[in-house]
Amino acid sequence: MEQVVSMQTGFPAGGKKRRGWARGVINVCLTLYALVTLYPLIWLFMSALKSNEEFHSRPFLLPTVWKWDNIVRAWKVSGMGLSLWNSTVITVASLVLTLVIGALAAFVLSRFEFKWKPFFMGLFLLGMLIPIHSTLVPLFIIMKKIGLLNTYGALILPYAAFELPLAIFVIAAYLITIPKEIEEAALIDGTGYWGIFFRMMLPLSLPALSTVAILGFLRFWNDFAFALVFISKPALKTVPLSLSAFATGYMTDYELTMAALAIAVLPTIIVFLLFQEQIMKGMTAGAVKG
Repeated sequence: MEQVVSMQTGFPAGGKKRRGWARGVINVCLTLYALVTLYPLIWLFMSALKSNEEFHSRPFLLPTVWKWDNIVRAWKVSGMGLSLWNSTVITVASLVLTLVIGALAAFVLSRFEFKWKPFFMGLFLLGMLIPIHSTLVPLFIIMKKIGLLNTYGALILPYAAFELPLAIFVIAAYLITIPKEIEEAALIDGTGYWGIFFRMMLPLSLPALSTVAILGFLRFWNDFAFALVFISKPALKTVPLSLSAFATGYMTDYELTMAALAIAVLPTIIVFLLFQEQIMKGMTAGAVKG
């Protein structure tokens, strides 16, 4: 029996159907994986609108009564408005400091050759191996002596310092892929190194900067340990600290806890959706030469 061959592709006609079935199976598997990945988030928003009784009796089902007032009560009880403001100020300031210093250091390490370059590169990358929380006690002692406790600086400075190694590594890896002919042409035209950095390198390295920004945002926004140790004033509490207001040594108000978590997670989702394309470009920076 002769095999039927497609006139357009030159392949057996049945092969196109098999490829269609394979693509369909892959799409189904990816859809299931997406649902499994998103389910914890869906469960969080469902639980935020349940009562404490339903949270325990029907943990995986939709609420019978949607308690929208949980959101309002959680906002008022935890002082979420003030916490969101404090977290925003600290996160934005830490990101600006990290990106400016990290981009400058990465520019020097990636575009210039000098004697101590391997030493400084290794020194910065060594910072990625330091366990962050092992420095809590020394940092607390230092900040107490210099009077930084219970200030924004008590969180901004450590956040930026511990994020710098990763920022330098990612941005430098991206800047290396930019042809040096662009820089040489700018020098011939009379542009100085500051002009090259601000007018050329920063715009070209936007994917790497976006990657560093989103990774830093997630770390700064969700940090609990540093805020707990360095901040004791209620007026300076961050979002993670405000979430602990619903738990005591005797009980936990789950309906308000879930509602507050739902509020706290929204900025993270929004930031990721806005910058997801740039994040993917930055994460693959340097993977392919040319």
